[in-house]
Amino acid sequence: MYLGVNVDHIATVRQARGTCYPSPLEAACLAAEAGAHGITVHLREDRRHIQDQDVWDMRRGQPLPLNLEMGNHPEIVEIALQVQPDEVCLVPEKREEVTTEGGLDVVGNYEALSQSCRRFKDAGIAVSLFIDPDPAQIAAAGELQVPMIELHTGTFCDVEGAKRELCLQELIAGARQAHALGIQVNAGHGLNLDNLQALFPVPHLHTLNIGHSIVARALMVGLPKAVKEMLDIMSQYV
Repeated sequence: MYLGVNVDHIATVRQARGTCYPSPLEAACLAAEAGAHGITVHLREDRRHIQDQDVWDMRRGQPLPLNLEMGNHPEIVEIALQVQPDEVCLVPEKREEVTTEGGLDVVGNYEALSQSCRRFKDAGIAVSLFIDPDPAQIAAAGELQVPMIELHTGTFCDVEGAKRELCLQELIAGARQAHALGIQVNAGHGLNLDNLQALFPVPHLHTLNIGHSIVARALMVGLPKAVKEMLDIMSQYV
């Protein structure tokens, strides 16, 4: 299982004061040295943390594959096609939300997503869809012939007891459905050192994209150690 480190909230701290530090690019390089397998940034339409220049800097200045999270907005699509990240992950996006809430409605936005997916495929950019473990959404992702999905784990992380067990079973079923369709299964949102192992019954997990909890932990122990702690737990996944 691979770890993609999301450095958005390094940029959040920078933007709070409008300075040139801390540097998301430096954070990405430190994560790479600590053993991360990829870097994720989310270029939001409102530019609340990652800025356009950050995306270019990530593409040119750090050694790991770059995953660009983005809403399916025409302006952001054009930027992605120019930057040429290794992959894009299409996510739902609302200006008023604190963070991404729930998965993408692939069924309801099929035509618009199909056009963007086709453009990215023609440009040689792999596409992932950030979706809930809903059978209809996963089936629609299969119809779009995307190579990857990222299962939304936020609901699973936010509940306990019987509700978490129900979410876990939905994730297990979703991972099996996607795998049967030949789709790579990634996962992310809300994962941290305390809840990560509870996700391990989910089969076929390829990459976990984790950001907020790693950056938060890095405030206490430093980014390299925070990345290594996450990798140590992930190494127990079989």
